[in-house]
Amino acid sequence: MARLVEYADRMGVARFCVFMGMDWNYEPTPEKFRQENDEVMQALSHWHHRAFGFVYLNPQYVKESLQELDRCVSDGPLVGVKLWVAKHCNAPELDAIVARAAELRAPILQHTWLKITGNLPGESTPMELAALVERHPEATFICGHTGGDWEQGIRAIRPYRNIYTDLGGGDPTAGLTEMAVRELGAERVLYGSDIGGRSFASQLAKVLGARISDEDKQRILADNFKRVLAPILGAKGITP
Repeated sequence: MARLVEYADRMGVARFCVFMGMDWNYEPTPEKFRQENDEVMQALSHWHHRAFGFVYLNPQYVKESLQELDRCVSDGPLVGVKLWVAKHCNAPELDAIVARAAELRAPILQHTWLKITGNLPGESTPMELAALVERHPEATFICGHTGGDWEQGIRAIRPYRNIYTDLGGGDPTAGLTEMAVRELGAERVLYGSDIGGRSFASQLAKVLGARISDEDKQRILADNFKRVLAPILGAKGITP
């Protein structure tokens, strides 16, 4: 965290989000994801003024994931849910997790990707996320990485007002941010760093170098995510 904050200061990043601990894996056992979430909460205990945390869950273990959601979000300091590649996100096992997250007003960041070489066995596509969103209009979702193949990802989530797209991950590519703003509206686009896998600088370039208005850049870099977190931060009495 100390090193991440050093990099954030260098690039003018005031706040960022962390999740998945120090030694993550694709399909963590309940013991493993509890350990990873403990590591995140330990880091935040020293850096709560600079970072927010999301709870990492594995929908292969619904009961344990619900317990962890309550431990870390309802009764703990974390403010969102992170789902990765353990299970396709349109699976029915996710319904109970999503419903509980919605009750807690916690946004759900779902990794999505479309690989030309084929996805991992449980890796979700933006189309699968759209199917999940269809079942849960009461929840707030973030489409991680805009699906990798962002032209398809943006189209897949376009009809659903309760899903935001995250620009983090991958190299800066001409047209990504402009298409997201054009098709979704700037209010549904979020800057993301994917820090640890990417740099703050390369991901900021996607927004700062885009041919959009300064007002839209401000929305993407800060205002939109403040709005996403406002319900749960308000419930927890946390000042954004």
